[in-house]
Amino acid sequence: MMNTPPVIGHLEWFPMRVTYHRELKMKRFLDELGIENFIPMHYEIVNTREGRKRMLVPAIHNLIFVRSTQEKITELKMTRKEFEPLRYMMSISRHGEAPKTILRVPDKEMENFMRVASTQDESLQYLDYQDFIGKEGKRVKINEGTFAGVEGVIKRIKKNKHVVVQIEGVAAIAIAFVPSKYLSII
Repeated sequence: MMNTPPVIGHLEWFPMRVTYHRELKMKRFLDELGIENFIPMHYEIVNTREGRKRMLVPAIHNLIFVRSTQEKITELKMTRKEFEPLRYMMSISRHGEAPKTILRVPDKEMENFMRVASTQDESLQYLDYQDFIGKEGKRVKINEGTFAGVEGVIKRIKKNKHVVVQIEGVAAIAIAFVPSKYLSII
């Protein structure tokens, strides 16, 4: 996450909460205004009136990433009723540390995350960031295959090693299997 002060008027990625599972509705509003946004999606079997169907749904409920300026997002939240459900995500303030700040995601980290999340590969596993806090791992780059160019961290999840692509304090995706010969340590 970025700890540097924001540049006024600079486009940045903001991870944001959306109340009551309205992330797809919020995406439509942002799309109408031409504001870049991203929701990680995956396929799930959903019960509908017509029976069970395989549908593309948000992988992490109540989360949307918005690329804009803080000023523009705040203006929309204050002047347009449809944007009221958007909530900034704040850094976690620990005893003795600086006060909470609005989370921002560096472009490179967001591109890495979107690259993996956009594949909608059924072997991907979305993780609660709390699941592996404090678990250190080697930083690697994938050199071949579907995820060539993606950077992540090797983490042990349920006794198996995975390459985890994470946005610190927000979300993470575990790639089920990447042959070790495809990896280089960074």
